[in-house]
Amino acid sequence: MRASRLVVAVIVGLLGLVWLGQGLGYIGGSFMTGSQFWATIGTLLLVVALAIVVLEARRGRRTTG
Repeated sequence: MRASRLVVAVIVGLLGLVWLGQGLGYIGGSFMTGSQFWATIGTLLLVVALAIVVLEARRGRRTTG
């Protein structure tokens, strides 16, 4: 597994969590608070982060096995 790709996945995942929290109204103080658009974008970012982690795990298993 490449550490750089996992770092990107973590950053994308954290950004997705924040945007999801703001979109759902759990994190206030922003124009994004309570907006379904940002909740959707946050969810998509979480899916992308998960996909990066899964692909890297498969790649790492394939090259070492």
